[in-house]
Amino acid sequence: MIYPQKNNIIQGLLRYYIKWIIRRNFHAVNFNTIEIDQNKGVLLLANHFSWWDGFIWYYINTKLFKKKPYVMILEETMQSVPFFKYLGGFSVNKKLHEMLASLDYAAQLLNDPQNIVLLFPQGKLYSNFINDVHFEKGVIKIMERAKGKFQLVYAATFIENFQYKKPTVNVYLSRDTIGTFENIEALTRNYQQHYNAAKQLQTKIVL
Repeated sequence: MIYPQKNNIIQGLLRYYIKWIIRRNFHAVNFNTIEIDQNKGVLLLANHFSWWDGFIWYYINTKLFKKKPYVMILEETMQSVPFFKYLGGFSVNKKLHEMLASLDYAAQLLNDPQNIVLLFPQGKLYSNFINDVHFEKGVIKIMERAKGKFQLVYAATFIENFQYKKPTVNVYLSRDTIGTFENIEALTRNYQQHYNAAKQLQTKIVL
């Protein structure tokens, strides 16, 4: 397993770089604000559709949540892009023993109220406008291990150009009110409701 690494100089440079590439490549990054409990860590579940996803979320965290960011990334991606470890990236390998270590580590991170842990539970890239979302089982294992010592936030992100040369990012956030789920199907259904509502709002935009 590849763990995050602290290096204040590198992290400072990367923060500046991410802000620069976001502003350079997007017309705007819009998101609604939600109230969170500052005494609990955040588990953020988001749709995964592009190379930009992690960078967008790093940028939004600096604006909204302002917590220490961590993100679970496939091990082969971490190996090919090693600087991710300076952005809070930690690896997951689908081999059982190594996967369990990653799930345990994510759960430990959620015990710290200063942390936000970003997961893309779909496990792979999908179209930005799919109708049905499917989650892999790992996320429910993390929630079980964290034992409710965190707050769950859903995010659905959509990118469109509309009348601008550069695309606009629209992020729809909601805080989960259930907290515990019997299985991955129940969690997926709850996220699907959020995703459907977000997608409906996105398709109603008229400029």
